[in-house]
Amino acid sequence: MASRHDSSGRVLIILHQEHSTAGRLGRLLLTKGYQLDVRRPRFGDPLPATLCDHVGVIIFGGPMSVNDTDAWIRREIQWIETPLKEEKPLLGICLGAQMLATHLGHCVRPHPQGRVEVGYYPIHPTEQGHQVCDCRFPDRVYQWHREGFELPKGATLLASGKDFEAQAFRYGPAAYGLQFHPEVTLAMMCRWSMTCQDRMVSPGAHPRHRHLEGWLRHDRAIARWSNAFLGAWLSEGQAI
Repeated sequence: MASRHDSSGRVLIILHQEHSTAGRLGRLLLTKGYQLDVRRPRFGDPLPATLCDHVGVIIFGGPMSVNDTDAWIRREIQWIETPLKEEKPLLGICLGAQMLATHLGHCVRPHPQGRVEVGYYPIHPTEQGHQVCDCRFPDRVYQWHREGFELPKGATLLASGKDFEAQAFRYGPAAYGLQFHPEVTLAMMCRWSMTCQDRMVSPGAHPRHRHLEGWLRHDRAIARWSNAFLGAWLSEGQAI
């Protein structure tokens, strides 16, 4: 098995839009010496039958819903059984976390009052959350979603939120779901807030200037945590 810092180690990157990227997390992985195997199942890229040639997988977000009836969404949710069965490090972000929750049999739904989280919001890390890596869990994070879920059965809550309970959870030895977006860069934030302005008028959404203010106030802590988390997360796969 490839060691944590072996340049031959590949991380499977699952994206859901034609021009989306792995953002900050992709850059951090490259800096740590990993290779990125980028796949877009929505556009026909196959997912591997086994992860024996990968050290982990990250499933990123997208504007679609896990409740959509598209065949590729159903296939991707079902495919999550592969990293879980092989106990490979799995990280689901936003839509990816919702796919993981759905795979575990939990319902993903909109807020009952139609509220969304679009911008920086406070979350409440648990003690288990602070123990994930050697950097304390951030208490304010960047969000962009209108659906959420409660804690899946058998999972450990790592952070909770006001309008959407489960903001971060762990399942099994190395599977994590994050409702928020640690991968977001300033360029990504500017693009999202310009091209998806319809989301920013929903109940609970923050105006664009607050996104930029939040970046200046909170991104440094998120960046430190993201770097520490990735190292700890991938090392868990080596210990299994």
